[in-house]
Amino acid sequence: MGLGRVLGRPLARFLSKPRRRYERFVLGEEDKLRATLQPCDVLLVEGDSRISTAIKYLSQSTWSHACIHVGDALRGGDYGDDAELVEADLVEGVIGVPVAKYAALNTRVCRPIGLSPEERRAVVQFVVARLGHTYDLKNIFDLMRYLLPMPPVPSRWRRGLIAFGSGDPTRAICSTLIAQAFQEVRYPILPRYGTPEAGEDEEGRAEALLRQRHFTQFAPRDFDVSPYFEVVKPTLATGFDFHRLAWAELPAETGGGGAEQG
Repeated sequence: MGLGRVLGRPLARFLSKPRRRYERFVLGEEDKLRATLQPCDVLLVEGDSRISTAIKYLSQSTWSHACIHVGDALRGGDYGDDAELVEADLVEGVIGVPVAKYAALNTRVCRPIGLSPEERRAVVQFVVARLGHTYDLKNIFDLMRYLLPMPPVPSRWRRGLIAFGSGDPTRAICSTLIAQAFQEVRYPILPRYGTPEAGEDEEGRAEALLRQRHFTQFAPRDFDVSPYFEVVKPTLATGFDFHRLAWAELPAETGGGGAEQG
């Protein structure tokens, strides 16, 4: 076992520890979230761990973790019948987890549009086939320097800095695993737009060609800002009526300090 793995696992456990302060956007969303999720939906999570700080800094985003919904593909397996998500966990590696794991955290559902049933199965099969792979611990050491005080990194360099990991196919990082799955069916996330190579089409228009980014360059935020993923909000998707909200009454205003009334 290499020195990196010997040091990486204790460090991973330390970085996975939750912070004390965490503010929820909404409460009691577990049932709504479970009812809303569909296979191939990407669930983004605002993590509450130490390592979340580094990821959110680098990506300039609320979201620090990503997992993917695989429907009932894990039912009857080692992860329990309620496991519907696949993720690359810092400590456990690629595992199946229930929706309840993230019910107490702020989340966002990002849905790919236009996938055929065959393409959905291919994406699900890709991530399920990688269950048991280890987390790429080289990513831990790449992230360590961003947990320490340092000058701000110019925004034009940030994407290059998140090309983390060793590239070992038996290891994974949360967002890169999902990006690689979608790239298997050539579904776009945030592609580059290249210049036309074949000139103009029949109508005289120059058509830009899409080019895939390497899967190690994706962060959780990319599924949120992608023009090809729809943001689905469980509170609205399951029926919302603001008239039924219970508001705390504001304290009555006290006199004094205002202008006198004539």
